[in-house]
Amino acid sequence: MQLIKLNGKPIAPSKVVCIGRNYIEHIEELKNQVPEQMVVFAKPNSAIGSRLIIEAEQSIHYEGEIAFIVIAGQLAAVGFGLDLTKRELQSQLKKQGLPWERAKAFDNSAIFSDFVEFDGQAETLTMTLSINDQLVQQGGCEQMLYKPKAILQEVKSFMSLEDGDVVMTGTPKGVGPLIKGDHLKGKIFQQGRLLVAANWLVSD
Repeated sequence: MQLIKLNGKPIAPSKVVCIGRNYIEHIEELKNQVPEQMVVFAKPNSAIGSRLIIEAEQSIHYEGEIAFIVIAGQLAAVGFGLDLTKRELQSQLKKQGLPWERAKAFDNSAIFSDFVEFDGQAETLTMTLSINDQLVQQGGCEQMLYKPKAILQEVKSFMSLEDGDVVMTGTPKGVGPLIKGDHLKGKIFQQGRLLVAANWLVSD
């Protein structure tokens, strides 16, 4: 089982539940349609990794996100997540009306900072992603089409969430390809106060 850390202690999520198309500007960025209902997909535990690795045959895009750990059915902790995507393959699958798992649920496609407990006020959370000290993504719960508590309620309406499962809330505009040697830094803030940060180096 792949592990993440909550307050420095390892836990093993059974799955990672992801929300797609949750920021208007990102929807426009990829020329997608605004969804009529919440877009939900999942990554298995085997998708969780710790390194940013590029592939020779396909470009892999980063998507920075606010992520939560669920405990006792509630959003108990927050961290920074990277939903890695094989963008060209995803586009091909979408054109054929096929599922996205090959482009979204591959090994090492879900990368996380440590998670920390927070006061539950998810609407005040924001995130930033910088590459080589240049800000590329910035967003927050206020900009989401579906807020974290609504996401949790919708997911729980049809799927059981085990303690330790991760919920990713979608990405703002500014996504792009991983490039070998780039340094990525993700941060989560609450009302301007830094809660958690993580750094990664892209390798092959």
